[in-house]
Amino acid sequence: MVTEAVVIEALKRVKDRDLNKNLVETGGVREIKVKEGNVSLKIALAKTGTAEQMEVQQEIVNVVKGEGASSVGLRFEELSDEELQKLGGMDEPAFQGPAILAPNSKTTFIAVTSGKGGVGKSTVSVNLATTLARLGKKVGIIDADIYGFSVPDMMGIEERPKVIADRIYPVERFNVKVISMGFFVEDNAPVIWRGPMLGKMLNQFFTEVEWGELDYLVLDLPPGTGDVALDLHTMLPHSKEILVTTPHATAAFVAARAGTMAIKTHHEILGVVENMAYFESRVTGEKEYVFGTGGGERLTEELKTDLLGQIPLGQPEINKEDFAPSVYGKTHPIGQIYEQISQRIIEKTR
Repeated sequence: MVTEAVVIEALKRVKDRDLNKNLVETGGVREIKVKEGNVSLKIALAKTGTAEQMEVQQEIVNVVKGEGASSVGLRFEELSDEELQKLGGMDEPAFQGPAILAPNSKTTFIAVTSGKGGVGKSTVSVNLATTLARLGKKVGIIDADIYGFSVPDMMGIEERPKVIADRIYPVERFNVKVISMGFFVEDNAPVIWRGPMLGKMLNQFFTEVEWGELDYLVLDLPPGTGDVALDLHTMLPHSKEILVTTPHATAAFVAARAGTMAIKTHHEILGVVENMAYFESRVTGEKEYVFGTGGGERLTEELKTDLLGQIPLGQPEINKEDFAPSVYGKTHPIGQIYEQISQRIIEKTR
């Protein structure tokens, strides 16, 4: 015969999934009524309205009916904050994803983005990555500009990643670990995938690549606010962002959209890099403002952030034996500007 005592003993076999304690231990058995074999229960859980509640509900019905009840009626409510605190709080679910995306990961993600193409965003990404590595940091870079991948060419990379036991090992150059869509496309073929396929490819860059321990992972995003940018904003809830613009008013205006998207998705904007800020004559030392002035300042004012640096028009010194057409060396004047910007990034991300 089913009794209140029998029901309590049965409920000791049912655990609150979020607390990993049985319902009697948690004080979750609020009310028991037994009448002619019919049992009515009021149960408090750490969380209600979840799939776990449905599991608990089914388990209660099974164990109570197993003790002879002909029917089981259930009502649910939530344990109070005070009760949860006394019970030691809820168990944190074990993180199932790759280590680099784990909540306790020490990697800082820096997404480099722009409102429009042609402002030198990839050049900035590559030089920030190589400069941070030169400053002693462990750095990786993902060429997430799926349609306009260019990082391998900019860094003078000709080899391809190795695949060992279903894990992808990135190519390393200038002490930077590199993954790019360009590694997986034959003969520079165009990419004509739609959004969902792109999202899967990006996810693989995090889940299937052996990054090891990194201080920084730089992400060269496509320009604008399309599918790839949205996917990355979702995958990386704590990413920091650098916006690249030129001094031209239109570039700054369009870049503000990308900045607004970052703010809406709760990403921290580290600052703005104004690229192609001026041309400095080697002969006279005079600066010519080819694309106008003020774009970077206007953008920083609108987004309430800092101007990390202004990079002039220029070209790295080309070494045919160690070819990397877009990487500025430590002694190059523009390389020194990148070093100043990188130092500011390190200070801001401590």
